Amino acid sequence: MSRLMMGLVGMLAAPMALASKWNMPVGVTETSREVYDLHMLIFWICVVIGVGVFGVMFYSVFAHRKSKGAKPADFHESTTVEIIWTVIPFVILIAMAIPAAGTLMRMEDVSGSEMTVKITGYQWLWEYEYLDSDVHFYSRLAPSSDAARQLDSGIDPATVDNYLLEVDNRLVLPVDTKIRFLLTANDVLHAWWVPDLALKKDAVPGFVREIWTKIDEPGVYRGQCAELCGRDHGFMPIVVEALPKDEYEQWVASYGSESMTDAVVDAGTPAATAPTTGPGALYTDKESAVDSDDSEASAETSGETEVAQADASSKPAAADTASGDISKATLMADGEKVYAQNCAACHQPSGKGMEMANFPALIGSPIVTGDPATQIKQVLKGKAAMPPFAYLTDQQIASVVTYTRNSWGNDSGVVQPAAVKAQR
Repeated sequence: MSRLMMGLVGMLAAPMALASKWNMPVGVTETSREVYDLHMLIFWICVVIGVGVFGVMFYSVFAHRKSKGAKPADFHESTTVEIIWTVIPFVILIAMAIPAAGTLMRMEDVSGSEMTVKITGYQWLWEYEYLDSDVHFYSRLAPSSDAARQLDSGIDPATVDNYLLEVDNRLVLPVDTKIRFLLTANDVLHAWWVPDLALKKDAVPGFVREIWTKIDEPGVYRGQCAELCGRDHGFMPIVVEALPKDEYEQWVASYGSESMTDAVVDAGTPAATAPTTGPGALYTDKESAVDSDDSEASAETSGETEVAQADASSKPAAADTASGDISKATLMADGEKVYAQNCAACHQPSGKGMEMANFPALIGSPIVTGDPATQIKQVLKGKAAMPPFAYLTDQQIASVVTYTRNSWGNDSGVVQPAAVKAQR
């Protein structure tokens, strides 16, 4: 008897394992579990409908075939039948819509978030900016996968761990924390998708969209860009590394001690800036030693300069007067960085804009050269295709407004953070 039971368990185990492989993941967030439960609810409703409809159809074909002398009914329509097959689908749809609507509403509710990460999609990498700290880096396909994917590379992709699903810098997040993501794109449509977190949202140039998550279990969760964004669409994976809160705080502290720059290459593709050791990094110092001697020498000679720049950028801005006003030079320098990260994609680094795309030029613009309160309001609230940038700090907004009012031939004065604060 026991052997028979074991045999039955073995027979059931294989289909269950196969179903687990091909079914969507349960995930590691409350939202992902709700989505999975909805998926299974709809699945079984469809199974019942399918079995019922095809069962009746096959029974009718078999039991009422001509060879058995069956004759067709002579009635044309039935009010009772019409009512039944109208009411039943309506009830089924309501039964599916109510729980689905509740889950969708919770998925859009970012209130009560404990931290915010801004995500920007590029062709073909991701930028992550932790708005509650100084952590800011770019994440792209891991060098091992990038080398293996090249034609005639001589590398068997099967020998590469997590081929096409590993990155050079992972997005590190704490568990048991409600995290809000601000999602946008620098060039074309992208989509940030991590199945285990039940997160998928399009990144749209010129718009900032919100999603959130709260991860229950530490671990590494992988995803990909889910929007056809160009030639290398298949080579911009996403890797989220969830850590216990104490380990996450240690990671943030150690990250802040690293030298960081916000360099952007001439072609407009951001340069990766993140530590190469510890959580969130793929390679150890020993593994990264495969770089050329020239690269190492360059890193050594530039290290002190980068550290000095990072230290300088983390210090309070210089003041012109005892009132604490920030100097124009400091506002212009900071504003240039904020403009490059948030505004240049639409209004162009030259300030000439893209009229065909309805992104006006800032050179001589009445908004930029007029009342600063009007420009501050537009930056905070947005207008038309321009999204609101209220998530920027008062100083960041004051800096970028000052930069646009005093660049490309504009000469319209300085705006201080206090003026921005007054309009929030």
